[in-house]
Amino acid sequence: MDSWTRSWKAIYRREPVLSLVATAGAVNIAIGGLGAHWSLMTVGLGVVGGAIALGLRRQHRQHQRREQGFAPTRRPAAYVLPPARNAGLPLLSIPKKQPPSR
Repeated sequence: MDSWTRSWKAIYRREPVLSLVATAGAVNIAIGGLGAHWSLMTVGLGVVGGAIALGLRRQHRQHQRREQGFAPTRRPAAYVLPPARNAGLPLLSIPKKQPPSR
């Protein structure tokens, strides 16, 4: 049981979008099956099947690229702010509130 949960967590972290879509489809299946809404259950089955198919397709394409000799490349990290020498943030002054006039 422990290895199953570990593998499920690893898959969920590796493919977050497909996992979210599959989870939404599973919820549709559950709601449609319990509420006897067969069309909702059918849509859920299609969504889960599509997510699984896309995941398998992506995995197959990655396997083909590795066989062809393409190494996965990582992009360098993009920095929003330029690196600076201990610049620090400016101090903000908080204006004093004026008491309400009557």
